[in-house]
Amino acid sequence: MTGTGKILMAAGVVLLGAGALLYLLGTFFPMLGKLPGDIAVTRKNVTLFFPLTTMIIVSVVLTIIINLISRWIK
Repeated sequence: MTGTGKILMAAGVVLLGAGALLYLLGTFFPMLGKLPGDIAVTRKNVTLFFPLTTMIIVSVVLTIIINLISRWIK
């Protein structure tokens, strides 16, 4: 059981870090989530938000960063 507890605590720390990073990115880059191509549908009691363009840009940037780090380590 101690292995499972360690995994859950590590996952919690990772989620906390990801949440803090997203909070800071929203502060420094307020246009994230409001780019052309981000889909927002609002009905009576439901709002659907699908940040398509933002997800693509974040994915490309993270891919570049991870590739640079992996080449630097080798």
